[in-house]
Amino acid sequence: MKKKLALFIILAVFLTQMPFIGPYFSIVNTLIHEAGHAIMSLVTGGDVQSIALFSNTEGATLVSNRYWLGGFMTSIAGYVFASYMAYLFLTLIYKRKSRYVLLIFLGLLLISLIFWIRNLYGLFWIITIIAVFSWVLARGSKRILDYFALFIASLVLVESVTSAFEIMFLSFVSPSNAGDATTLANMTFLIPALVWGIAFFVQALFFARLGLRRYF
Repeated sequence: MKKKLALFIILAVFLTQMPFIGPYFSIVNTLIHEAGHAIMSLVTGGDVQSIALFSNTEGATLVSNRYWLGGFMTSIAGYVFASYMAYLFLTLIYKRKSRYVLLIFLGLLLISLIFWIRNLYGLFWIITIIAVFSWVLARGSKRILDYFALFIASLVLVESVTSAFEIMFLSFVSPSNAGDATTLANMTFLIPALVWGIAFFVQALFFARLGLRRYF
């Protein structure tokens, strides 16, 4: 089991760094990140207008929150949700429930397609991914399902850590252009973007460590 996970992590790193096709795989984590924002907005009484996914792996979630706390929690949720999902997926695989990993992710895909995704590239990406997932779930053997789930978990694990590192780096070199870290800095005034960037990276490492320890 250890060797399989190590191989899939290496594969995930390799694929996400490839030109042209790399961003296609990286958007798996982008969708989960943006879905985290959307779900938290709904939980805290807000509204979700749309989610956009872009070919450069960036995403944007348009939400409205009636209260400051709801907006604050929504801004935090993206990186935390992606990191937690990496942990959850590895835990489910450890418990030999790989099918649940695929069902959970397919559920996020379908909900996002029906209610949130509206831009052209986002629709292209999500429809093609749903087609692949549906085929694997319907026709794949137990071994195929296990490998596919491990690949998805590895992608989310790798990208949840690397994307959190990137936002931390941006919060140091360009704090006014550091995505969620900048948004939180503007909301909290006294806490600068670099603090939020560091917090996002630390929590990503925390959940990654938990997931790897659980799996092993």
